[in-house]
Amino acid sequence: MWKHPKRRSNNRMGVNKNKMNKIKQALISVSDKNKLEKILKILKQFKIKIISSGGTYKKIIKLGYKCSEVSKFTNSSEILEGRVKTLHPKIHAGILNKRNNKSHKKQMRLNKYENIDLVIVNFYPFEKSLTKIKNHKNIIENIDIGGPTLARAAAKNFNYVTVVTNIEQYNGLIEELKKNKGSTSFDFRQRLSEEAFGLTACYDSAIANYFVSRTKNIFPKKKLFCGNIIEKLRYGENPHQEGAIYSYDKSLDIDQLHGKKLSYNNYNDLYSALNLSKSLPKNLGTVIVKHGNPCGVSINNNKVKSFKKALACDPVSAFGGIVSCNFKVNKKLALELNKLFFEIIVGNNFDKEAIKILKKKKNIRIIDSSNLKIKNFYNVTSNFNSIMFQSQDNKIFTKKNLSIVSKRKPNNQTLNNLIFAFNVCRNVKSNAIVLTKNDTTIGIGSGQSSRLDSCKIAIQKMNKFQSINENDEIIAASDAFFPFVDGIETLVQSGVSAIIQPSGSIRDKEIIKFANQTNTILVFSKTRHFKH
Repeated sequence: MWKHPKRRSNNRMGVNKNKMNKIKQALISVSDKNKLEKILKILKQFKIKIISSGGTYKKIIKLGYKCSEVSKFTNSSEILEGRVKTLHPKIHAGILNKRNNKSHKKQMRLNKYENIDLVIVNFYPFEKSLTKIKNHKNIIENIDIGGPTLARAAAKNFNYVTVVTNIEQYNGLIEELKKNKGSTSFDFRQRLSEEAFGLTACYDSAIANYFVSRTKNIFPKKKLFCGNIIEKLRYGENPHQEGAIYSYDKSLDIDQLHGKKLSYNNYNDLYSALNLSKSLPKNLGTVIVKHGNPCGVSINNNKVKSFKKALACDPVSAFGGIVSCNFKVNKKLALELNKLFFEIIVGNNFDKEAIKILKKKKNIRIIDSSNLKIKNFYNVTSNFNSIMFQSQDNKIFTKKNLSIVSKRKPNNQTLNNLIFAFNVCRNVKSNAIVLTKNDTTIGIGSGQSSRLDSCKIAIQKMNKFQSINENDEIIAASDAFFPFVDGIETLVQSGVSAIIQPSGSIRDKEIIKFANQTNTILVFSKTRHFKH
């Protein structure tokens, strides 16, 4: 008689994904002992035995809960000043054995080993130790070995073992145990396993990067970086793209005080604006950004004037952009800002009256950047299966970095204006041309494949929005050298009297000659600033 074949599991490991795993014994080894009692209560409720060691064991006993010390459980004392505690076959066999494997069962029985069904572990705070400890030997002692080993073992055997690696997972574990009467589901264990491997990878990357900093090997054979998710975004650059934002730290060091959540494009523009505004003299600078490019920049002692002058550079492009002020936004400025539509207002703190005024617009995002510190991270770009790293373009310019190559020499005020123009230019997409007057941008040409076209766009915007007098000193900055005389010629014809550009063109001599013929100030920066 024909018999229906036995249904085979769709899991090669022979694990029933629908089956709950009863937790009978737990191992707890935590550096962060906050909220530990919450876990102890639920474990006691379901009569789960506890194993622990060191400070965690002492804490559990102090809280009044039963616990077996690891050394008694393994019949092996801690050695090497605590470096070896949980690194024992009885511990790791208890975690790693396959519960449905006959050979594993036999070996566990012969060695009188017990299953460990739950591992709760967090690591020595290595990254925090770097900010507190300067001694290399002491830093090394803050590298956790036992903790990550326990986490990896439990995460590998997630079919049978539940691993909890931070206190933020405690509530989830409590709910899971209550819902399933002391058991955990496959999906729950698998999700925690994923988080555990992510944690151990990040932990190891922090250690590796510490050694990279010591050896000063900027580009090691294996480049490691780790980010903490801050937010899953509605979408990426376009609605059909997915997006999220991560941080090297656990926060972004910026505070959103009001408005809708930031989008992928908002974040791009926000950081473009902050990068420029933080580089300007403190408490003076206003930057307006649209689509990653500045469309107006000004420095002025008067906050309202600083904004109005930045706006005047290109009020059309500024519509729907981001305003970033490197000073505290007051009531007067808030009233001016509210007259126009901006997506985001960024300030180095805000007056109470300013916040009240700005909040009248329901959807405007108000960002306080007073806690933001510009850190020296690498810029990362990914394409297909490759990742490109580069150090940040954060060189600070002074008069010493400049070379005056024209016969006509600039005075101190002109030199300062040239440095301001060049600093703005480095934050504009290449090819970039920036026109300024009195520490304010008056025309910006960006993102063109031809430098000459960028010159023409900058001039066009200047003529459209500015009133220029014959006596005005107009400064031009270029992010890279002029390959031909036509670019500088076009600028001079429009009224430009001083130009700053990197050297390096085979036609540098021709350009210097033209500058001298037209009595134009020409300064070489010696440094190129492409921003693609």
